Order: sequence, then C-alpha cells, then structure tokens
Amino acid sequence: MEIRLVKSSDYNIISPLINDWWGGRQMSDMLPKLFFVHFNNTSFIVEKDGEIVGFLIGFLSQSYVNEAYIHVVGVHPHYRKYGIGNQLYKKFFEVVQKHDRNIVRAVTSPVNKVSIAYHKKMGFEIEEGDSEVDGVPVHTNYDGSTQGRVLFKKCLE
Repeated sequence: MEIRLVKSSDYNIISPLINDWWGGRQMSDMLPKLFFVHFNNTSFIVEKDGEIVGFLIGFLSQSYVNEAYIHVVGVHPHYRKYGIGNQLYKKFFEVVQKHDRNIVRAVTSPVNKVSIAYHKKMGFEIEEGDSEVDGVPVHTNYDGSTQGRVLFKKCLE
C-alpha cells in the first residue's frame, strides 16, 4: 500500500464512495471539493494496486497557530482492520509537527461509536461538553440545530 498526497481529481473518485463507506449515512455533503483543492498538502490517500482504499482530509488551523484539524477519515470497508487509519493518522501527525503544531482536533457524531472508540484508542481525549449521549460528552447544536458532536483533542509530543 502506498500513501500519497490528495489531488483535486481524487474528489471525483471519493465523493461517490463516501455514503457507502459510512454504511449508507449521508456524509458526502461533509466533504466538498474545496478540501481536495485547498488542503492537499495535509491530506492523504492510501492506494492498493491503484485503488483508493483510504483517505484523510486534514488541515492546519488558520486561527490557532499551534493546532491542526482532522476533518474526515475514511477506509474502504473491505480494508478495515489492516492499520490503514493508523497509518493515515501517523502521517498527518508527522506533517503537522513539521509545521510546529502539537495539538490535533477532530469531531464526530455521538452515534458513531466506532469513531469514538477509535479516537480514544489513538490517544485523543474527549472534551467536556454541555450534554451527554450514552455517557459520552457532547456539544449540543455544534453543527446546527440537533447536530451535537463529540469533540476530540490530542496533544502530540
């Protein structure tokens, strides 16, 4: 498997796959083409035999000079459990540290138990919220009315 930087043309390949990779959840609107155009030096693709099997879209915060943000990570359902996500996160961490950033943030939906468990396994802490869902701190209305989110923070060494 090979990890490379995202290209703007990758959008046309990944966009139609997103909802399927998320088990039918409507996620494609969360990842417009602008991420593939403007954040391609901090976003990555994993390919196996020329097929995209994973991706991470992230960027350096423009507002907080010590922080970076992971926006979306996806792994083809048939390639989960092969460490692809782990490789993508580590690559992102390396790049942001080269830019003197040592805080990485991410957000997920409280219904995405797999994502919550994965981020905790990767060493992210869940930030205190103003509510709880199934015992997990949530920031209510974070992404609009009825769109509560779990916020993560990881300090890199």
